[in-house]
Amino acid sequence: MYKSSTLWLSLCLSSLVMTVSLVAGTSARTFATPNEEISQLNACAGKNPCASANPCAGKQENVGGPLARKLQGKPVVVDIYASWCSACKNIAPTMSELKEEYAGKAHFVVLDVSDKSKAAESARQARELGLSRFFEANKSQTGMVAIIDPDTGNLLIQHRNNANKSAYTSVLNSALSQK
Repeated sequence: MYKSSTLWLSLCLSSLVMTVSLVAGTSARTFATPNEEISQLNACAGKNPCASANPCAGKQENVGGPLARKLQGKPVVVDIYASWCSACKNIAPTMSELKEEYAGKAHFVVLDVSDKSKAAESARQARELGLSRFFEANKSQTGMVAIIDPDTGNLLIQHRNNANKSAYTSVLNSALSQK
């Protein structure tokens, strides 16, 4: 009786170990997809999209043409803002400093998408200013700040959640020196 119990216990333990090993191996293969496979599924996977100097610049080069007459003559800083957005709160001090430093030298446009009514008002404002295409392409990108040449509608720089003031001042200074 003792031998058969020991044999039976050994078989049960071996089966249990085999089952656990198989489950663990299958789970590891299922959930730990190699980086190459992830990269093929998503081109941005494994890369830090914010690592480049201007990670958002390649998305849209022009907002659709020259901006409204009232924006001409000065670079235009456009901020896609929402009161609930943590990125917006992060860049708020930088935007405040820029507004103070470039008062009268640049136009600042805030397109607020905090709720449906504010987003609708911002869409109307964007249409009026010649920024409709830009707004439609970026309204879900809260914390997005772009500097636009009003004469051509070309994006000079576009960042998301970048509180580095010098990233904006260098572009603004360059644009102002060309005027």
